[in-house]
Amino acid sequence: MINRESGVYQTTYEGDMALYTLPLARATALAAVALLVLLPLPLWSAGNEHWMSIVNTIVLSAIGAIGLNILVGYTGQISIGHGGFMAAGAYAAAILSSRYDMPFLVGVAAGGVVAMLVGTFFGIPSLRIKGLYLAIATLAAQLIIEWTINHVTWIGGGAQSTIYVQNPTILGVEFDNEFRRYYLLLPFFLLAYFGALNLVRSRVGRAFIAVRDRDIAAEIIGVDIFKYKLLAFAVSSFYAGVAGALYTYYLRIANYEQFTLIVSIQFLAMIIIGGLGSVIGSVLGAIFIKLLPIVLDLTVVGVSENVFGVPYARVADFLANFQLVVFGGLIILFLAIEPQGLARMWFNVKRYFRLWPFSY
Repeated sequence: MINRESGVYQTTYEGDMALYTLPLARATALAAVALLVLLPLPLWSAGNEHWMSIVNTIVLSAIGAIGLNILVGYTGQISIGHGGFMAAGAYAAAILSSRYDMPFLVGVAAGGVVAMLVGTFFGIPSLRIKGLYLAIATLAAQLIIEWTINHVTWIGGGAQSTIYVQNPTILGVEFDNEFRRYYLLLPFFLLAYFGALNLVRSRVGRAFIAVRDRDIAAEIIGVDIFKYKLLAFAVSSFYAGVAGALYTYYLRIANYEQFTLIVSIQFLAMIIIGGLGSVIGSVLGAIFIKLLPIVLDLTVVGVSENVFGVPYARVADFLANFQLVVFGGLIILFLAIEPQGLARMWFNVKRYFRLWPFSY
């Protein structure tokens, strides 16, 4: 059967190292990519740019969440400065595009490189500190980056620290609506997703996991923990910088309020709920966190108006605070009941169908 591991025998090293070794897995991956390519078509036929914008924000968030999971989930280095690293990439791209007329791809690449350098610098203390102390160090990075953007005029551009950019243009095509922007973001998401999958399967990924599990034992067997901790910060920050740059081009504005401490906490919530140490968990967490406020809005507003007859204006403040309560409660719930998050639930579903119809 095409979905049974015992029925597939690899005869080459390349076949054994393939990302998807089973025919069914390869077909499913191709079908998923095809589904992503065709996803905007029903929304486009309905002319619904609002829901398309939600899909785009999920794609952007998934790129940043994958990068953070490489650092926190696979390497065990706690970071609360992910939003600051995204801001570094966002402003780098905005400055190059608005002041030096650099093309879109150059701006995105520069955003990733600048964020990588900044993240690597702030990752230097990871050699001597870890756990809560490292979290405080990355929190300081978040605050330092925000302060720098606000007080260095050349970077932020003034008191409001706002830089406007034009719509991206590639080969004469201007990405000026939600549907075109989706096809602009999709290749970056696919590269980030499959790149992370291959990275964690490589020698570097195995070193990351060794540092996460037992850093002293990893050092004893020859793993350069300082090198790999810095490399984890570099890779994670590069992802953050690319995501920040894409946010800037998507919103056509770079502003530090888009990358505050709350954003860093939201990304932590994504990977905790989605599943630490899981690439697919990062995507599931981004979908969950981005759709949760919308579901809460529709539910609370519908109940208040249709059941109790209370207008939305009177429940708006309650709804904003209620979302924060739900976020915190869900993080506690997943940590207590299912520490491996949504990715573990998805794995359990796959394992069931892998053995079906047998019970063993």
